[in-house]
Amino acid sequence: MANISSIIKNVRNIMRQDRGVSGDAQRLEQLGWMLFLKILDEKDQELELIRDGYKSVIPEQFQWRNWAVDPEGITGEELILFIDHPTDGLFAALKNLKAAHAPQRAALVREVFDGSNNYMKSGYEMRKVINQLNGFDFNNSDDRHIFGTVYESILVELRDAGNKGEYYTPRAITQLMTQMTAPKLGNKVLDPAAGTGGFLSAAIDHIRANDVKTLDDEAVLQKSISGWELKPVSYVLGLTNLILHGLDVPDWHYRDSLKTEYNTIGPKQQVDVILANPPFGASIADGVETNFPASFRCRESADLFVILMIQLLKPGGRCAIVLPDGCITGDGYKERIREKLLTDCNLHTIIRLPQSTFFPATVSTNLLFFEKGTPTKEIWYWEHRLPEGQKSYSKTKAIQFDEFAPLIEWWDHREENETAWKVNIKDLKRGFDLDVKNPHRAEEAVEKTLPEIVKALDKSFAKAHTLLDQIRAQLP
Repeated sequence: MANISSIIKNVRNIMRQDRGVSGDAQRLEQLGWMLFLKILDEKDQELELIRDGYKSVIPEQFQWRNWAVDPEGITGEELILFIDHPTDGLFAALKNLKAAHAPQRAALVREVFDGSNNYMKSGYEMRKVINQLNGFDFNNSDDRHIFGTVYESILVELRDAGNKGEYYTPRAITQLMTQMTAPKLGNKVLDPAAGTGGFLSAAIDHIRANDVKTLDDEAVLQKSISGWELKPVSYVLGLTNLILHGLDVPDWHYRDSLKTEYNTIGPKQQVDVILANPPFGASIADGVETNFPASFRCRESADLFVILMIQLLKPGGRCAIVLPDGCITGDGYKERIREKLLTDCNLHTIIRLPQSTFFPATVSTNLLFFEKGTPTKEIWYWEHRLPEGQKSYSKTKAIQFDEFAPLIEWWDHREENETAWKVNIKDLKRGFDLDVKNPHRAEEAVEKTLPEIVKALDKSFAKAHTLLDQIRAQLP
C-alpha cells in the first residue's frame, strides 16, 4: 500500500492551491465526503461479488468507479459541473437519493451529503486529489484498521488549524478497553460520543473474532452496534468507518447525546455495553443541563456524560470510559456525581495513564471500568508507566497495545504490586475523591499536572510565610 502520510500531505498541499478551500477544517470536510463515496463504492463492489442480486443505492453515473477511478477522467470545469450542477450534479442527486430496495442505506447517504459541501472550485486540483485518494485500496489491505491509520494521519496533518481541542483515542486504548469489557454477541453496544467510530469498530472486531461463526451470528452483530455523534465531519468519517468494518446499514445517528431526555430513558433504550471517551471541557448547548436531575446539573460535558451513561446502562451492564483527573475529584456537583456512580455501580478498576498518553494534549487521564447494579465496595487501581527509557508519548512514540501485557495478565488474578493497589470505599478521602496516588511509589516521583504543582507550591509558600510571621513576632 502507498504511504498513508505521504498521500495525506499531498492532498493537503493540492487543496491549498484551490481558492475555494479556506482552512484545514474545510479540507477535512472535503476529504470526508470523498472518502465516504470511495469506500462505499468499494464495499458495494465487494457485496456485488458475494451476494446474488446486490445493487448499490448510488446511481450508476455517480459511483466512484465510473467517474473517479480513471486518472485521465473528467477534470476542469466539466468535473466541477458534474459535482455541483444544481439539478443534475452529484450533490443534488445524493441529497435527494431514494432507493426502494435499500431505503435505510439511501437515507444514510442523503444525511451525509445534506450535511457536507464541495468547497473546491478548480476541477483540475480536484482531479489531482481524487487521483491521490485512489492510492488507498481499502478492500485489498490486510490491515483491518487502515481507516483509523488514514484518519490519524489526517488529524496529524490538520491539527494545527481548525481542530484544536479534538484529540481522538489512541488505538491501543480502544483495544484495551474493548478487550477488558469483553462485549459478546447479542450485547447491545453503544458509544454516545462516538467520534469516528474507533470504539465501535474495535467492538465489531472483538465480537467477530470471538463469537461470530455463522451468517445468523453476523446478522445479530449487524443490529447490535450503535453510535451517536454531534460533529458533522466526525459523523461522516465514523459512518464511513463502520461501513468499512462491514456494517451494511450502521445504527449511526447525528445527534447531541446530552439532549437526550434523561427521564425518558427506560429498558428499551438501555444497553449492555458502553465504550466511550466523552469530550471534556467542551461547550454544551444552552439549556442542555436541564435534561438532567437538578443535583447533577453543570456545564462540564464529561460530567454530564457520566450521569447519562449510568442511566443508559441496563442492570448488569458494563462500561469503560476515559475521564480526566478533573472528573474524579472536586466538590459540589462533581462529588454528587461520583457518589451516584459509586452507589449505583461497582467501579471495580481505574487505570491511571501518563499525562502524554493523548498527545499533543497533556492532560492526566484515567480509564474507569464499572458495572451497573451493585454498589462499589473496593476499587483496584493500576498505574500504567511509560516504557523504560521513554520520557513521554509523542507523535512518533505513541502508546502501544503490547505495553498493556502486564495489566492484562494481572486483570483476572489481582494482587497488589508496585503498579497495582486496592482501596476500600470507606477509605476514600472526603467527597468520594477518586484521585488516589500509588502508595508504593514515593510521592516526589509521582507525575504531577501543572495545576497540582502550583497548588503544592501555594501550600509550601503559605506554610513558609506562617513560620516567618511566627519568627518575626518573637523578634525584639
